[in-house]
Order: sequence, then structure tokens, then C-alpha cells
Amino acid sequence: MSRPTRRQVLHVSAAALAGTALAAPVALAGTASARPTAGHGHSEGHQAPAGHEMPEPFDEMYQGRHIEGWPADEGAPEHGHHAGHGSRAHSRSAQAGPHEGMDFVVRIDNDDLHVMRNADGTWISLVNHYETFTTPQALARAAVRELQGAELVPVVTV
Repeated sequence: MSRPTRRQVLHVSAAALAGTALAAPVALAGTASARPTAGHGHSEGHQAPAGHEMPEPFDEMYQGRHIEGWPADEGAPEHGHHAGHGSRAHSRSAQAGPHEGMDFVVRIDNDDLHVMRNADGTWISLVNHYETFTTPQALARAAVRELQGAELVPVVTV
């Protein structure tokens, strides 16, 4: 029996790679629909892209840091204890510009944490870019743990 030539091995490898690449979206489509939706809020009237529901707003202290989040289309949440935060508190309503194009606003100690929603409904941030979370609140908590007390550096786009 003759040995396969390099060209034959390359053709077989290329065909296998192409078959895998074509089959991957079909396989992933089944897993995305079977993924549990626990952790997603059920806020009426807030429909996110791709049919995923918008998570509930949150505002809490976590490991000594103030974390909060709200749907970007709502503007800033109305919490009485924000009134004493100086210039940031009264300028929050004027911050619609930086949040344009964002689904959800997340802040750690009054600094914006840039978050993004994936097509499957999970969330990632610039702090935890390679780890997905079911809710922005879980994402904010993980960012606090990752920061280990460090300040959140704002994203500057020009």
C-alpha cells in the first residue's frame, strides 16, 4: 500500500477543517437555546436586542464598593442618597451622551464600567473581558473582586 502524498494529507485536512467550521454554528445554536436564563431580570417593557429581557436595576455596597446599574434608556435611577455626591450627582442626568449605544450602565464608585452584551444574552466588561456573566450585577461584583481595591480607570475615546 502506498503512503499518502503531502498534497493528499493537506486536502483531507482542509476538508475536515471546513466541515468543522460549517458544523460549529449549528452545534452552538443548540447550546445557546438550551442555556439557562437564571439570573436575568424580568423587567416589563425593557426588551433588549435579540429578544433577551433587560436585567433589573441594582444599587448596593459590595466588598466596600458602591456598585449600581440600570438600563441605559432609563437614565439615572432615582435614589435619594445620590443627592449628596457633589458634582457627579447633579451631572448624572446630563450623562446621556457617554451611555449612547449601551444597553445597560454599570458604575463602580460612581465611575462607569464599560459593559457589553453578547449575542447569547451574557455580559462581559473591560475588566473581565474573557469571562461571561448572566447579569450586569454579577459582572459588577466580579469586577470589584478583580480590581482588588484599585480605582476603575475610565475609557477615553477620541
